[in-house]
Amino acid sequence: MARESNFRNMFLCLLIICLGGSAVMGSVYLITYEPIAAAQAAKVNQAIARVLPEFDNVPALEAYQVLVDGRQVTVYPAQKDGVFAGAAIEAVTTRGFGGPIKVMVGFRPDGTIHNTAVISHTETPGLGDKMDPRKSDFSLQFQGKNPGTFRLAVKKDGGQVDAITAATISSRAFCDVLDLAYRAFIQTDQKEGGKQ
Repeated sequence: MARESNFRNMFLCLLIICLGGSAVMGSVYLITYEPIAAAQAAKVNQAIARVLPEFDNVPALEAYQVLVDGRQVTVYPAQKDGVFAGAAIEAVTTRGFGGPIKVMVGFRPDGTIHNTAVISHTETPGLGDKMDPRKSDFSLQFQGKNPGTFRLAVKKDGGQVDAITAATISSRAFCDVLDLAYRAFIQTDQKEGGKQ
């Protein structure tokens, strides 16, 4: 004989389902947390190695935060034989066409951009994603440039940057994140006491 549904039975059934689902989700989170964190750390370490000139310390262990215009930026200082060799700056802009763009920018001690690496973005495939050096040469135009003398803006806005064709918003966002990183580097340079 079938039992009659009432509020109490429905509530208990729903409660058991919710608790069971929560337990499963919590278990999956605990199982996957460390591998995801390790993969993210590896991605950041690879980006640091790509953007910096030669160094012999572990910049990730000496990282610190800097606040630039209300935006938090992570600084990874590099040394070679105990001398300041530059810094990798991890910065994020929300001005991208598809959302936030996270970039690692490597600076030499004189403020010149050594290299850049895109850590994450959600730009349009085939257009805005060309900021990634694996997709086009767009980001290579910044190598060897010092933002103190090189205007980080697209030519359409009076700057010196050749924009990605049909992706001006993404190009502007990339310039914005590089400018943010440079302003953080200037603060870093003052913190490092000019160890150049």
